[in-house]
Amino acid sequence: MAALRQIAFYGKGGIGKSTTSQNTLAALVELGQKILIVGCDPKADSTRLILNSKAQGTVLDLAATKGSVEDLELGDVLKTGYGGIKCVESGGPEPGVGCAGRGVITSINFLEENGAYDDVD
Repeated sequence: MAALRQIAFYGKGGIGKSTTSQNTLAALVELGQKILIVGCDPKADSTRLILNSKAQGTVLDLAATKGSVEDLELGDVLKTGYGGIKCVESGGPEPGVGCAGRGVITSINFLEENGAYDDVD
């Protein structure tokens, strides 16, 4: 298996990161790549276009509902969208409150421990 490639889109709010990343991933899946997107926006809109739906539940919100992240299953947080793209939203505090890094770290650790990266390019 080839080495996992990771791409990050970042910048100030409102510049089109979510739209750009989702369109880039749609193009990559058309080229035969197996994709997992981990959204890090507290608004949880990083996967809306790929899923053709409203924002999905976030890892942190679902963990709070179930009791803790250890109570989650991969299927609780991972949804499949356009072209088989796997989608996860990490979640975090409301914009301007606290540190969203906690949500990202919690989500990445959960995904690694549960094999979410096993079949992506």
